[in-house]
Amino acid sequence: MGDRHLWSRMCIVTLAVVTAGSGPATARASAPQAPATVRQASADGALPSGKAQPRKHTVRVSVDPQQIEIDDGDTVFIHWTATNREDVRILAIDCPETQHLPHNIPFAQPFGEEARGFASGVFATATTIELLRAPTLDPYGRTLGYLFVNGKNYSVLIVAARLAEESVTHYGDNGFPQEAAAVLKAARAAGPLPFESPAAYRLRMRGVSDWMKAHGAYPLTQ
Repeated sequence: MGDRHLWSRMCIVTLAVVTAGSGPATARASAPQAPATVRQASADGALPSGKAQPRKHTVRVSVDPQQIEIDDGDTVFIHWTATNREDVRILAIDCPETQHLPHNIPFAQPFGEEARGFASGVFATATTIELLRAPTLDPYGRTLGYLFVNGKNYSVLIVAARLAEESVTHYGDNGFPQEAAAVLKAARAAGPLPFESPAAYRLRMRGVSDWMKAHGAYPLTQ
């Protein structure tokens, strides 16, 4: 429990840096739900699919903070309109998993809820949000992009809080060398992480899910 309290305090400190001087803002507490989408592009994380991004990309676009819905530490939904939802897999990071029954994650990974809570806090207090999209989508049609909260790279913030694993080493910079370099620098400064690699956890959970389903023990509701 001591480690949990330490990371919680670190998250609070990081959030204070993000929001210093910002005015109040309200996070999207509840948003219209679209059909469930796959949260991870593969066992290792999001990969470019080669399919072109149909929306404006390689330049920052403004997002109303009220339009943001948090899925977990590395995935958000942007509700541009009531019928237009953009699923964004945030670049350069892989966060510990939360429970997600449709995708063979019957149990939340340690620090998964903390990562989600960090994201919720950061975006709830944002006065400005910008999205920088990559030129390609991931294999499940999700946007790959960086989010900038009050001018700060969210991926850097959550890596510095030790609640995300950097994924630049494995997947490259996705055409954004400056942003990727900042994430790598934050990861080196953060040091060893307190949780199992999310890719390894997802792989392990697939085996657990198969066994539970075969024995009628898989949860029916989340």
